[in-house]
Amino acid sequence: MNRSNSRGESSDSYANTPNRSIDVRGTTFAYRDLGPRTGVPLILLNHWGAVLDNFDPRIVDGLASRHRVIAIDYRGMGASGGTAPVTIDEMARDTIALIRAFGFDTVDLLGFSLGGFVAQDVALMVPGLVRKLILTGTGPAGGKGIDQVGVVSWPLMLKGLLTLRDPKHYLFFTSTANGRQAARAFLKRLKERRSGRDKGPKPAAFLRQLKAIKAWGQQAPQDLARIRMPVLIANGDDDIMVPTALSRDMADRIAGAQLVIYADAGHGGIFQNHSDFVDKALAFLEI
Repeated sequence: MNRSNSRGESSDSYANTPNRSIDVRGTTFAYRDLGPRTGVPLILLNHWGAVLDNFDPRIVDGLASRHRVIAIDYRGMGASGGTAPVTIDEMARDTIALIRAFGFDTVDLLGFSLGGFVAQDVALMVPGLVRKLILTGTGPAGGKGIDQVGVVSWPLMLKGLLTLRDPKHYLFFTSTANGRQAARAFLKRLKERRSGRDKGPKPAAFLRQLKAIKAWGQQAPQDLARIRMPVLIANGDDDIMVPTALSRDMADRIAGAQLVIYADAGHGGIFQNHSDFVDKALAFLEI
């Protein structure tokens, strides 16, 4: 059993997990690695502009209670070196190379938002590498509305600046009482790590990732029927960044996919419902 400190955090929690790095084809990638060293490792792929400190510690800790979990920084983000790619294809190839550098022959993938785009590409490029796939707050290539993420986001980012609030307060959660409460709790959790925090995203990398998102939304649809591994899809019922209808579309196109839609929840539905999501994800991974 994990030991706890005076704040109630596990001494093996994400908030206390050391930063690590690995060289992949001449580029240094930052990551954090926790959980048991048995079974298939779970690789976490995060959202637009995210660094290691943007992974929800409740979700990471919940999953790491039974699985080895590795959270990564994309190239050019946080403490990772190099220049941020402008295509999802390149991010996926980086992810595959990183997995190989870790020495893994099989992994599970959990992708949130942009990370879900990357996870789909990885699963289609090297299906034998991925045992199970979890896609959250995300959508397929060519999905209607994905190329408008910037258009939707900029006004709410400005609102965050004017109201002195993190833009995720508006982008990830609904404007209802439940949504606002969940936003405050989530943003508080992201500050639990007191030392060894990751570097923030550079504006240029942030914009390059947005180019990749726009291109993903404008490219031809992929044949998702080729994804044959088990898939769990989750989102809120009111996602304004990657429309919820796209989660249903993916579930329709991937045979046997499980779909979870959280009521009164937005893009960050898995954060608002982190306890239920962890239970469902653990059950999915252990089938």
